[in-house]
Amino acid sequence: MNNDFIKYQAQTSPYPLGMEVSHAKGSYIFDTNNKKYLDFVAGVSACTLGHQPPRVNQAIKDQLDKYSHVMVYGEYSQSPAVEYCKLMASLLPEPLNKTYLVNSGTEAIEGALKLARRTTGRSQLISCHNAYHGNTMGSLSVMGFEERKSIFRPLIPDVEFITFNNEADLEKITTKTAGILLETIQGGAGFIEPENNFLKKVRERCTEVGAMMILDEIQPGFGRTGKLFGFQNYDVVPDIVVMGKGMGGGMPVGAFTASSEMMDLLSHNPKLGHITTFGGHPVIAAACLATLKEITETNLLAEALEKEKLFRSLLVHPLITEVRGKGLMLAAMTESSAITNEVILKCQDKGLILFWLLFEANAIRITPPLTISENEIREGCTIMIEVMNGISPTLTLPKGEGTEH
Repeated sequence: MNNDFIKYQAQTSPYPLGMEVSHAKGSYIFDTNNKKYLDFVAGVSACTLGHQPPRVNQAIKDQLDKYSHVMVYGEYSQSPAVEYCKLMASLLPEPLNKTYLVNSGTEAIEGALKLARRTTGRSQLISCHNAYHGNTMGSLSVMGFEERKSIFRPLIPDVEFITFNNEADLEKITTKTAGILLETIQGGAGFIEPENNFLKKVRERCTEVGAMMILDEIQPGFGRTGKLFGFQNYDVVPDIVVMGKGMGGGMPVGAFTASSEMMDLLSHNPKLGHITTFGGHPVIAAACLATLKEITETNLLAEALEKEKLFRSLLVHPLITEVRGKGLMLAAMTESSAITNEVILKCQDKGLILFWLLFEANAIRITPPLTISENEIREGCTIMIEVMNGISPTLTLPKGEGTEH
């Protein structure tokens, strides 16, 4: 199957891991040789409730028996989407009470950027160095990593960049700024948390100059940090919140939420200010609704913080310089990309799935399902420590070899 995978399916890198997947269940993925792998990545934070979560699977099956796609987004009242948006409004702080459902996180970013410009009548957008918000052209324009986007220029003009946690840079947010887009916790940069009330200071500056504060919750959202959304840890409310990944329990989806007054602007001057064919798809919305109910009706939020403590207590080794992040959005840092690569690849050989971050080559991604058990955490961390025990702290990459897998 791998030969056909390479031949017929477009690739994202020259070095795909190439596991031939047979099936997945709970915290495990099985290959076609029936070898099982403990999953510490959860589809890059997307499989919030693990693989084949019963409540989500049942919701999908029930909806399939009723109807699937019937009309483009925003024309018909369809109960899965309506119920989901209503529940979301009850869980978010005011004035975040109206949600636009789309197909992916990057599409939600595109909608949020448009909404900021539509609301303010301004054009300037501000993002952060080493930020990642998706890979479509608008999202690429606000990605703060030139190496990944220079070949695709020209991109959207009037985009400025600041440094995350640098208060002096907040002066760049002015009356010319439509919106500033921030990851609540920087993901690709290395799971960097806001410090010294940075988000509150951004909020104050945006209010002062009339700019929109947009928070990207695509990775931190849906319980991964011990709160439903990461920003709820930092005593701040954005004008627009963007979500995706873990929202659908493994199904493809995204959304952005703002006040009714703001969101209604997309319906006129011009009409159809943002449209999508498959956004709010009833089967996907049913999966989202089941996922959201499972997160909020169980103890998964509180358990995420307890599981973080367990990870931190177990991941103690001379090759680990620190463990960054919050809840079950963690990155074990090493001193070199060579060590990181060796750990990730050797752990996969031993039945543990780890992964890389986009821009921080020394980071080992640890973002398991929220449903992972304490015994599974101990099992995976034991594998990590055993692998590290066999790696030289002076390991370096062969000459000419890159830092990515």
